[in-house]
Amino acid sequence: ALATGIGAAGLLVPEKLGGQGASHREAAVVLEELGRSVAPAPYLTSSVVATETLLALAGGEEGPAAALLRELASGARTAVLAVPFATPPAGADTALASLDGTVRGVADAAAADVLLVPTHKGLYAVGAAAPGVAVEPLVPLDLTRPLATLTLSGATGTLLADADTSATAVRRGLLAGAGLLASEQLGIAEWCLTETVRYTRERHQFNRPVGSFQSLKHRMAQLWLEVVSARAAARNAADALATDSPDAPLAVAVAQAYCSGVAVHAAEECVQLHGGIGMTWEHPAHLYLKRAKADSVAYGSAGSHREAVAELAELPAP
Repeated sequence: ALATGIGAAGLLVPEKLGGQGASHREAAVVLEELGRSVAPAPYLTSSVVATETLLALAGGEEGPAAALLRELASGARTAVLAVPFATPPAGADTALASLDGTVRGVADAAAADVLLVPTHKGLYAVGAAAPGVAVEPLVPLDLTRPLATLTLSGATGTLLADADTSATAVRRGLLAGAGLLASEQLGIAEWCLTETVRYTRERHQFNRPVGSFQSLKHRMAQLWLEVVSARAAARNAADALATDSPDAPLAVAVAQAYCSGVAVHAAEECVQLHGGIGMTWEHPAHLYLKRAKADSVAYGSAGSHREAVAELAELPAP
Protein backbone atom coordinates (compact mmCIF):
# COMPACT_ATOMS: atom_id res chain seq x y z
CA ALA A 1 0.00 0.00 0.00
CA LEU A 2 2.88 2.39 0.72
CA ALA A 3 4.08 1.89 -2.85
CA THR A 4 0.93 1.42 -4.93
CA GLY A 5 -1.55 3.42 -2.85
CA ILE A 6 0.26 6.67 -2.11
CA GLY A 7 3.61 6.24 -3.83
CA ALA A 8 5.57 6.57 -0.60
CA ALA A 9 8.10 3.92 -1.58
CA GLY A 10 9.43 6.14 -4.36
CA LEU A 11 9.54 9.46 -2.52
CA LEU A 12 13.32 9.74 -2.75
CA VAL A 13 13.49 8.44 -6.33
CA PRO A 14 13.56 11.07 -9.12
CA GLU A 15 10.55 11.28 -11.41
CA LYS A 16 12.67 10.27 -14.41
CA LEU A 17 13.21 6.92 -12.68
CA GLY A 18 9.55 6.41 -11.83
CA GLY A 19 9.59 7.96 -8.37
CA GLN A 20 7.92 10.99 -6.80
CA GLY A 21 10.95 13.28 -6.88
CA ALA A 22 10.33 14.38 -3.30
CA SER A 23 12.90 14.91 -0.57
CA HIS A 24 13.95 13.62 2.82
CA ARG A 25 11.45 16.00 4.42
CA GLU A 26 8.54 14.08 2.93
CA ALA A 27 10.13 10.72 3.75
CA ALA A 28 10.53 11.94 7.33
CA VAL A 29 6.77 12.50 7.56
CA VAL A 30 6.16 8.91 6.45
CA LEU A 31 8.63 7.55 8.98
CA GLU A 32 7.13 9.64 11.75
CA GLU A 33 3.74 8.06 11.08
CA LEU A 34 5.25 4.58 10.79
CA GLY A 35 6.90 5.12 14.16
CA ARG A 36 3.61 6.32 15.60
CA SER A 37 2.04 2.99 14.61
CA VAL A 38 5.17 0.78 14.96
CA ALA A 39 4.30 -0.54 11.50
CA PRO A 40 6.19 -3.71 10.48
CA ALA A 41 7.10 -2.28 7.06
CA PRO A 42 10.59 -2.29 5.48
CA TYR A 43 10.33 1.39 4.60
CA LEU A 44 13.45 2.60 6.40
CA THR A 45 15.64 -0.22 5.13
CA SER A 46 14.37 -0.35 1.54
CA SER A 47 12.86 3.02 0.63
CA VAL A 48 15.49 5.04 2.48
CA VAL A 49 18.79 3.22 3.06
CA ALA A 50 18.85 0.96 -0.01
CA THR A 51 17.32 3.65 -2.22
CA GLU A 52 19.76 6.32 -1.07
CA THR A 53 22.67 3.94 -1.67
CA LEU A 54 21.49 3.24 -5.21
CA LEU A 55 20.91 6.94 -5.90
CA ALA A 56 24.59 7.53 -5.28
CA LEU A 57 25.35 5.02 -8.05
CA ALA A 58 22.69 5.90 -10.64
CA GLY A 59 24.30 8.57 -12.77
CA GLY A 60 21.59 8.51 -15.42
CA GLU A 61 18.49 6.66 -16.56
CA GLU A 62 20.33 3.54 -17.67
CA GLY A 63 22.28 0.86 -15.88
CA PRO A 64 21.50 -1.75 -13.23
CA ALA A 65 21.25 0.74 -10.35
CA ALA A 66 18.70 2.86 -12.23
CA ALA A 67 16.70 -0.23 -13.21
CA LEU A 68 16.57 -1.40 -9.61
CA LEU A 69 15.49 2.05 -8.43
CA ARG A 70 12.53 1.89 -10.81
CA GLU A 71 11.46 -1.41 -9.30
CA LEU A 72 11.83 -0.12 -5.75
CA ALA A 73 9.83 3.01 -6.55
CA SER A 74 6.97 0.99 -8.03
CA GLY A 75 6.88 -1.44 -5.14
CA ALA A 76 7.61 -4.37 -7.43
CA ARG A 77 10.63 -5.29 -5.30
CA THR A 78 12.26 -4.38 -2.01
CA ALA A 79 15.96 -4.25 -1.23
CA VAL A 80 18.13 -4.03 1.86
CA LEU A 81 21.74 -3.09 2.41
CA ALA A 82 23.47 -6.21 3.72
CA VAL A 83 25.21 -4.69 6.74
CA PRO A 84 24.46 -5.16 10.45
CA PHE A 85 21.58 -2.95 11.59
CA ALA A 86 23.84 -1.41 14.23
CA THR A 87 26.37 -0.10 11.67
CA PRO A 88 26.91 3.68 12.11
CA PRO A 89 27.19 5.96 9.06
CA ALA A 90 30.94 6.43 9.51
CA GLY A 91 31.57 3.11 11.20
CA ALA A 92 34.02 0.33 10.62
CA ASP A 93 34.38 -1.40 7.27
CA THR A 94 31.55 -3.94 6.94
CA ALA A 95 32.40 -5.15 3.44
CA LEU A 96 32.94 -8.85 2.82
CA ALA A 97 36.05 -10.00 0.99
CA SER A 98 33.83 -11.52 -1.72
CA LEU A 99 30.36 -13.00 -2.16
CA ASP A 100 31.29 -15.60 0.43
CA GLY A 101 30.74 -14.93 4.09
CA THR A 102 28.26 -14.14 6.81
CA VAL A 103 26.57 -10.90 7.84
CA ARG A 104 24.64 -10.94 11.12
CA GLY A 105 21.77 -8.75 12.21
CA VAL A 106 20.57 -7.53 8.80
CA ALA A 107 17.21 -5.79 9.21
CA ASP A 108 14.33 -6.91 6.96
CA ALA A 109 16.57 -9.30 5.02
CA ALA A 110 14.01 -12.11 5.24
CA ALA A 111 11.41 -9.98 3.43
CA ALA A 112 13.73 -8.46 0.82
CA ASP A 113 13.87 -9.40 -2.84
CA VAL A 114 17.33 -7.95 -3.44
CA LEU A 115 20.38 -7.79 -1.19
CA LEU A 116 22.90 -5.00 -1.73
CA VAL A 117 26.14 -6.62 -0.60
CA PRO A 118 29.27 -4.48 -0.08
CA THR A 119 32.49 -6.36 -0.83
CA HIS A 120 36.14 -5.43 -1.28
CA LYS A 121 35.53 -5.54 -5.03
CA GLY A 122 32.47 -3.30 -4.95
CA LEU A 123 28.72 -3.34 -4.31
CA TYR A 124 26.74 -6.27 -5.69
CA ALA A 125 22.99 -6.69 -6.16
CA VAL A 126 22.21 -10.29 -5.20
CA GLY A 127 18.81 -11.93 -5.47
CA ALA A 128 17.58 -13.07 -2.07
CA ALA A 129 16.39 -16.35 -3.59
CA ALA A 130 19.52 -16.93 -5.69
CA PRO A 131 21.65 -20.07 -5.31
CA GLY A 132 24.26 -19.75 -2.60
CA VAL A 133 22.17 -17.31 -0.53
CA ALA A 134 20.77 -18.33 2.85
CA VAL A 135 18.74 -15.99 5.06
CA GLU A 136 18.17 -17.28 8.59
CA PRO A 137 15.64 -15.28 10.64
CA LEU A 138 16.66 -14.34 14.17
CA VAL A 139 14.47 -13.68 17.20
CA PRO A 140 14.98 -9.96 17.87
CA LEU A 141 13.81 -7.85 20.79
CA ASP A 142 11.60 -5.89 18.39
CA LEU A 143 9.41 -8.38 16.57
CA THR A 144 8.02 -5.64 14.30
CA ARG A 145 11.41 -5.24 12.57
CA PRO A 146 12.82 -8.72 11.86
CA LEU A 147 16.56 -9.35 11.80
CA ALA A 148 18.33 -12.17 10.00
CA THR A 149 21.73 -13.71 9.45
CA LEU A 150 22.79 -13.63 5.80
CA THR A 151 25.14 -16.36 4.60
CA LEU A 152 26.65 -16.27 1.12
CA SER A 153 28.38 -19.31 -0.31
CA GLY A 154 29.53 -18.93 -3.90
CA ALA A 155 26.67 -16.55 -4.68
CA THR A 156 26.58 -14.50 -7.86
CA GLY A 157 25.26 -11.01 -8.39
CA THR A 158 25.38 -7.87 -10.51
CA LEU A 159 28.29 -5.55 -9.80
CA LEU A 160 26.88 -2.04 -9.36
CA ALA A 161 30.06 -0.08 -8.62
CA ASP A 162 33.71 -0.46 -7.72
CA ALA A 163 34.96 -0.54 -4.14
CA ASP A 164 35.67 3.18 -3.68
CA THR A 165 32.41 4.33 -5.26
CA SER A 166 30.36 1.77 -3.36
CA ALA A 167 31.97 2.71 -0.03
CA THR A 168 30.88 6.31 -0.55
CA ALA A 169 27.40 5.18 -1.57
CA VAL A 170 27.04 2.94 1.48
CA ARG A 171 28.04 5.79 3.79
CA ARG A 172 25.45 8.00 2.10
CA GLY A 173 22.76 5.36 2.56
CA LEU A 174 23.60 4.82 6.22
CA LEU A 175 23.70 8.57 6.88
CA ALA A 176 20.21 8.97 5.41
CA GLY A 177 19.01 5.98 7.41
CA ALA A 178 20.35 7.36 10.68
CA GLY A 179 18.98 10.83 9.98
CA LEU A 180 15.47 9.67 9.11
CA LEU A 181 15.43 7.08 11.89
CA ALA A 182 15.21 10.11 14.18
CA SER A 183 11.79 10.87 12.65
CA GLU A 184 10.63 7.34 13.42
CA GLN A 185 11.85 7.78 16.99
CA LEU A 186 9.96 11.07 17.15
CA GLY A 187 6.76 9.30 16.09
CA ILE A 188 7.28 6.69 18.81
CA ALA A 189 7.80 9.36 21.47
CA GLU A 190 4.80 11.42 20.35
CA TRP A 191 2.48 8.41 20.46
CA CYS A 192 3.71 7.42 23.91
CA LEU A 193 3.23 10.93 25.29
CA THR A 194 -0.22 11.39 23.74
CA GLU A 195 -1.43 7.98 24.88
CA THR A 196 -0.09 8.48 28.40
CA VAL A 197 -1.75 11.88 28.77
CA ARG A 198 -5.03 10.41 27.52
CA TYR A 199 -4.87 7.47 29.91
CA THR A 200 -3.97 9.52 32.99
CA ARG A 201 -6.93 11.80 32.31
CA GLU A 202 -9.32 8.83 32.28
CA ARG A 203 -7.78 6.69 35.06
CA HIS A 204 -9.16 7.67 38.48
CA GLN A 205 -7.79 7.10 41.98
CA PHE A 206 -9.17 8.69 45.17
CA ASN A 207 -12.00 10.08 43.02
CA ARG A 208 -9.55 12.11 40.94
CA PRO A 209 -7.87 11.59 37.56
CA VAL A 210 -4.35 10.37 38.25
CA GLY A 211 -3.11 12.93 35.76
CA SER A 212 -4.08 15.67 38.20
CA PHE A 213 -1.43 14.55 40.69
CA GLN A 214 1.44 17.01 40.70
CA SER A 215 4.21 14.42 40.49
CA LEU A 216 2.72 12.97 37.30
CA LYS A 217 2.18 16.44 35.84
CA HIS A 218 5.87 17.17 36.32
CA ARG A 219 6.92 13.94 34.62
CA MET A 220 4.70 14.51 31.62
CA ALA A 221 5.72 18.16 31.33
CA GLN A 222 9.36 17.09 31.27
CA LEU A 223 8.56 14.47 28.65
CA TRP A 224 6.74 17.06 26.54
CA LEU A 225 9.83 19.29 26.59
CA GLU A 226 11.97 16.36 25.46
CA VAL A 227 9.58 15.48 22.63
CA VAL A 228 9.49 19.08 21.38
CA SER A 229 13.29 19.18 21.36
CA ALA A 230 13.41 15.82 19.57
CA ARG A 231 11.03 17.17 16.93
CA ALA A 232 13.38 20.08 16.26
CA ALA A 233 16.42 17.80 16.03
CA ALA A 234 14.70 15.26 13.75
CA ARG A 235 13.36 17.87 11.37
CA ASN A 236 16.68 19.66 11.25
CA ALA A 237 18.35 16.39 10.24
CA ALA A 238 15.75 15.75 7.53
CA ASP A 239 16.17 19.30 6.22
CA ALA A 240 19.97 18.99 6.14
CA LEU A 241 19.69 15.76 4.16
CA ALA A 242 17.11 17.25 1.79
CA THR A 243 19.31 20.24 0.98
CA ASP A 244 22.51 18.18 0.84
CA SER A 245 23.95 20.51 3.45
CA PRO A 246 27.64 20.14 4.33
CA ASP A 247 26.46 20.10 7.94
CA ALA A 248 24.27 17.03 7.34
CA PRO A 249 26.61 14.61 9.19
CA LEU A 250 26.55 16.90 12.23
CA ALA A 251 22.77 17.37 12.09
CA VAL A 252 22.26 13.61 11.82
CA ALA A 253 24.64 12.88 14.69
CA VAL A 254 22.90 15.45 16.92
CA ALA A 255 19.46 14.05 16.05
CA GLN A 256 20.46 10.46 16.78
CA ALA A 257 22.36 11.34 19.94
CA TYR A 258 19.22 13.00 21.31
CA CYS A 259 16.19 11.28 19.77
CA SER A 260 17.28 7.76 20.74
CA GLY A 261 17.11 8.56 24.44
CA VAL A 262 13.87 10.50 24.13
CA ALA A 263 12.08 7.62 22.42
CA VAL A 264 13.25 5.14 25.06
CA HIS A 265 12.33 7.49 27.92
CA ALA A 266 8.87 8.18 26.46
CA ALA A 267 8.19 4.46 26.01
CA GLU A 268 9.38 3.64 29.53
CA GLU A 269 7.16 6.36 30.99
CA CYS A 270 4.25 5.10 28.90
CA VAL A 271 4.60 1.59 30.30
CA GLN A 272 5.04 2.73 33.90
CA LEU A 273 2.32 5.39 33.98
CA HIS A 274 -0.19 2.94 32.53
CA GLY A 275 0.25 0.87 35.66
CA GLY A 276 -0.68 -2.80 35.49
CA ILE A 277 -2.25 -2.61 32.02
CA GLY A 278 0.99 -1.20 30.63
CA MET A 279 2.80 -4.42 31.54
CA THR A 280 0.44 -6.69 29.60
CA TRP A 281 0.95 -8.24 26.17
CA GLU A 282 -2.51 -7.06 25.10
CA HIS A 283 -1.63 -3.37 25.48
CA PRO A 284 0.57 -2.00 22.67
CA ALA A 285 2.92 -0.09 25.01
CA HIS A 286 5.46 -2.93 25.00
CA LEU A 287 5.70 -2.73 21.20
CA TYR A 288 6.78 0.90 21.42
CA LEU A 289 9.31 0.17 24.16
CA LYS A 290 10.85 -2.68 22.16
CA ARG A 291 10.99 -0.61 18.97
CA ALA A 292 12.53 2.32 20.86
CA LYS A 293 15.14 0.06 22.46
CA ALA A 294 16.01 -1.58 19.14
CA ASP A 295 16.18 1.79 17.37
CA SER A 296 18.53 3.13 20.03
CA VAL A 297 21.35 0.95 18.69
CA ALA A 298 20.36 1.05 15.00
CA TYR A 299 22.84 2.81 12.70
CA GLY A 300 25.03 3.54 15.71
CA SER A 301 24.35 4.02 19.40
CA ALA A 302 23.73 7.41 20.99
CA GLY A 303 27.25 7.22 22.40
CA SER A 304 28.83 6.72 18.97
CA HIS A 305 26.86 9.67 17.63
CA ARG A 306 27.99 11.85 20.54
CA GLU A 307 31.55 10.95 19.65
CA ALA A 308 30.78 11.93 16.05
CA VAL A 309 29.37 15.28 17.23
CA ALA A 310 32.52 15.91 19.25
CA GLU A 311 34.74 15.07 16.29
CA LEU A 312 32.73 17.12 13.79
CA ALA A 313 32.57 20.10 16.15
CA GLU A 314 36.25 19.66 17.05
CA LEU A 315 35.50 19.17 20.73
CA PRO A 316 36.99 16.68 23.18
CA ALA A 317 35.10 13.38 22.99
CA PRO A 318 32.78 12.69 25.97
